Amino acid sequence: MMLQDKVAVVTGGSRGIGRAICMKLAQEGASVAFLYAGNTERAEQTLAELKALNAKAACYRCDVSDFAAVSAVFAEIVRDFGTVDILVNNAGITSDKLMLAMKEDDFDRVVGVNLKGAFNTIKQVYPIFARKRSGKIVNITSVAGITGNAGQTNYASAKAGLIGLTKSVARELAGRGICCNAVAPGFIETDMTAGTPLNQQMLAAVPLARMGKPEEVAELVAFLASSKSDYITGSVIQIDGGLAM
Repeated sequence: MMLQDKVAVVTGGSRGIGRAICMKLAQEGASVAFLYAGNTERAEQTLAELKALNAKAACYRCDVSDFAAVSAVFAEIVRDFGTVDILVNNAGITSDKLMLAMKEDDFDRVVGVNLKGAFNTIKQVYPIFARKRSGKIVNITSVAGITGNAGQTNYASAKAGLIGLTKSVARELAGRGICCNAVAPGFIETDMTAGTPLNQQMLAAVPLARMGKPEEVAELVAFLASSKSDYITGSVIQIDGGLAM
């Protein structure tokens, strides 16, 4: 198992891509602490599935856009697990509208969760990883942050910002052997995309002619979280069926 005896923190871990990442990391031997925003029933279900794999696991309710809340929950995680070795920033929300109709709160909330949330969590692991001279950070961005997307100025801005954050953190921590990379999914079968009008015309833009699966994203994240990717940092790896090539 690639991640035996490692402790991983996954934000937005109760469902969709986050849940798949939690399950894959546990299958590879990691202990898993995941954060969720509000759906306690789904969080408890994911927690039970992790424990069924005989993984040490716990879930924590937290608004990742709230710096004080994130600081408090990471202190709790360190008390419960002893340390952190892997951070996966997956928490994300959408509030899609054409910019003309987009309210300030629509912009602020999406940027707050999708971008500032990653800043908040990286701030917590930065000193831990620096002291240990090891650690892996994987940020889940989006092809929307690379190409832009009409009706998603808030989401695309946050995801583009996450790419800049990834590269800057990678440069800061590379000297201590710490890797920070981003994964950019395209159309993935999740609850989030279930509410998106993905018609045949949009799918026709995907060279592989299908949506991706959360488990496919999780496989890539597990690789980037492992020692097999020790010479990869500051990269943005697209997993989009060729959509943004």
